[in-house]
Amino acid sequence: MAIAIFKDLCLDAGDPSALGRFWAAVLDLSFAPDEDNPDDAVLRGPSPERTIWINKVPEPKTVKHRLHLDVAPGRTVSDLEGLGATVVSREERWTVMADPEGGEFCLFSAGPHAQGAIKSLVLDSADPSAQAAWWARVLGGEAQDLQDGWSAIRNIPGTPFPDWDFVRVPEPKKAKNRWHWDVTGDAEALVSAGATVLRRSDAEISWTVLADPEGNEFCVFGH
Repeated sequence: MAIAIFKDLCLDAGDPSALGRFWAAVLDLSFAPDEDNPDDAVLRGPSPERTIWINKVPEPKTVKHRLHLDVAPGRTVSDLEGLGATVVSREERWTVMADPEGGEFCLFSAGPHAQGAIKSLVLDSADPSAQAAWWARVLGGEAQDLQDGWSAIRNIPGTPFPDWDFVRVPEPKKAKNRWHWDVTGDAEALVSAGATVLRRSDAEISWTVLADPEGNEFCVFGH
């Protein structure tokens, strides 16, 4: 039985307005300033789980995104360059691009995918098989070891993407992830399952910040 439910995604930004408008265009979401925090922004789609919060942070991007999106929005490389993206590299099946703040993502040709333009969530990992198994236990879905250095979770209930992929990389996690995800659930149950508390809810925040077994930050909200 799943311990938590996927809630939404969050992205750190130096300029939430500019970066938020870029991602709203790429993912066909609406853009609005955050009513509670005017420096931040929120992107919304036809269902709550497609919400993306764009949070202003003082620190610039300094390392490769450990968590990135694979997208298939039915747009060309040129279309995304017109929105402010740049090409990092061209691979056989996809193009690695960077958003206006340098955040990497992969562009695929339009094809069958679940709700919206997000094809998959991709997380760099030291042990992809263990990470996939842990998150499948937390969120539900089917963990699969697809090939050496690559595992995935399929059919995760309530997510706006069909796949969550875990890819082996040699480099360790060095900085706070600029992309992260939120879940709804019980923080203590997640800690019992192997998560680590980074910050408990307090007078400033109503959620608990946790880290998964490889240190990736996520936020848990109560039911």
